[in-house]
Amino acid sequence: AAKIPFRLNQNQALLTFEDEGVAQRLTNMSKHSVNLDSGTANVAVRPFELEMGFQFELYVTVSGRKINVSDIPELSIPNDWMKDKLELNFYRTEQGGGGEIENVTYNKESGTAVITFLRPGASNSFVGCTRYPFCAEGKCFKLSVSPNFDCHLRKFQPYCGVSKKTILLKGIPEVEEDEESVQDMIEIHFQKPSNGGGEIETIKYTSKGAAYVCFEE
Repeated sequence: AAKIPFRLNQNQALLTFEDEGVAQRLTNMSKHSVNLDSGTANVAVRPFELEMGFQFELYVTVSGRKINVSDIPELSIPNDWMKDKLELNFYRTEQGGGGEIENVTYNKESGTAVITFLRPGASNSFVGCTRYPFCAEGKCFKLSVSPNFDCHLRKFQPYCGVSKKTILLKGIPEVEEDEESVQDMIEIHFQKPSNGGGEIETIKYTSKGAAYVCFEE
């Protein structure tokens, strides 16, 4: 599941309770008077909802016969000649090549190629090798080499992120107390059953700027 961060703005707080019934009860009460050292603050309780997210399964297969090659220099030779030079270059086992090659797909515009070897597992010869020597037209170059991946997305679907155990507090006034002290006083208020509260699992309050909070599924 893609984690969607929630923006917690200045003078707001998020409280997650152990019991979702507590969060629903507090939300229904809407307004709360919280005792701070500097006086009583009337804060608004709002239900918590994330923006829409997405869930999916990603399957990645690393080819044992193919490698991707990039940074191929643009030379004044026909494409077929370049393919032959690439095939010869990556065939040479004495310099770490993969042996006999089945196919070379070359794209001159992007300076890339896909090399397909005949032997399964031949691409393992290039594990850890990100730069490979290539000599042509009397010059030597370094080509970028990377594994060839086959990726498939499955079960891609949107979901609505709702935490039934979390409430959002708005309208917390700016006070002289430090952020930690104010958070403690908010936590004490909403833990008391007499205020409709209960055991708090997590609390996050920000008095300056903004914070980004991620929820686990």
